[in-house]
Amino acid sequence: MTRRDILKFGGTAALAAASSALGATPPSRRLLILGGTSFLGPQLTTSALSRGWQVTHFNRGRRDPDGVPGVETLTGDRDAQLDALRGREWDAVVDTSGYVPRHVALSAGLLAPAVGQYVFISSISVYAGFGKPNDESAPVGKLADETVEKVDGETYGPLKALCEAAAEKALPGRTTIIRPGLIVGPLDPTDRFTYWPARVARGGEVLAPGAPGDPIQVIDVRDLAEWTLSLVERKVVGVFNAVSPPRRFTMGGLLQDCVTAAGSAATLTWVDAAFLAAQKVEPWSDMPVWVPPSGGDGAISLTPADRALAAGMPVRPLIDTVRDTLAWFQGLPGERRGALRSGLRAEREREVLAAWHKR
Repeated sequence: MTRRDILKFGGTAALAAASSALGATPPSRRLLILGGTSFLGPQLTTSALSRGWQVTHFNRGRRDPDGVPGVETLTGDRDAQLDALRGREWDAVVDTSGYVPRHVALSAGLLAPAVGQYVFISSISVYAGFGKPNDESAPVGKLADETVEKVDGETYGPLKALCEAAAEKALPGRTTIIRPGLIVGPLDPTDRFTYWPARVARGGEVLAPGAPGDPIQVIDVRDLAEWTLSLVERKVVGVFNAVSPPRRFTMGGLLQDCVTAAGSAATLTWVDAAFLAAQKVEPWSDMPVWVPPSGGDGAISLTPADRALAAGMPVRPLIDTVRDTLAWFQGLPGERRGALRSGLRAEREREVLAAWHKR
């Protein structure tokens, strides 16, 4: 199903069920989603509708210019084009599209008198380093020039940290900061997780990075959406790492789940981190999900999740995420399936495997 299908059919059905349960009385709880049309947004919307919330999207109207059935759409822009939000009230707002502190300061400042709770979707990339595990009190990255607004690999994390601070400043004591790691599952536009079930389903010899026991951490987008709504409904504030518990999932477990889900005859060839580095095969981008458990970023997949788990964050079995992601991917047009946005291209994978066997 596409993003719009999930919203159209899942959302409309959820809204109808909620209205029926309430005797056709409109729900009183009002949720504003800044963004709402990409990946996490549709899952949040479907979850909120199923829980009886009235949902409003605020975005530029580019992905779904006709709006979403059952959802009010306000058109504007984070860069000072916020007039559509003025004079309105919501019980809570979930900010899924904040990357620049100035934009978050504008929206949070405007909405502070109009909402009870501001939920900001941040990232574990805010942390200053990953040489050791980071709980929520660990130092965050800094920018020498805090007026920088260009988002790239160097500035993304520190900018997110400044966005967090801007939200908390505007709504002190009413802000929930969620720091996901790698968000995965159906509708993922990046293919950073999808690469593996798609690659294993193709069969043949698969280049597997590192060692089977190397830890990985992910959060299924549906678990993240449901838990976010739960925090809103319980008015829970604070800062939370939204990742699976350290060492619950491993690279070997992920690839074996891919084999099982695909019913594939693929064979896994494990290639150590040193050889991959020599071949200029990059962790995370060329080998998605995986980061070597040593070196400067060695603890990135050991991020503590205790606080989020204590607050009720669900973590579904990895096989469920793999199976559903593969089913979604296989339903995409052939052109899209043939152009994965992450991972090694087939020719490059064969070159590295040939070099490994010849070493």
